[in-house]
Amino acid sequence: MKISHEAKKLRHIIEKAIEDQKISKMEYENILAQAIDDAHIDPHEWALLRELQKMIADKTVTFTP
Repeated sequence: MKISHEAKKLRHIIEKAIEDQKISKMEYENILAQAIDDAHIDPHEWALLRELQKMIADKTVTFTP
């Protein structure tokens, strides 16, 4: 399955947001907005969002207000 342009863009935004192992509420909201921008979340985008959630849950990435 080919990775969509939207998934590549989302990956870039996530990588940029977590490069310091922290993610702010604004960055998180920006990521979610990008994911739903085209009114469709494809399987690759879902996988990226799940991985981000996993990193936040296991504290690999710290969620900051």
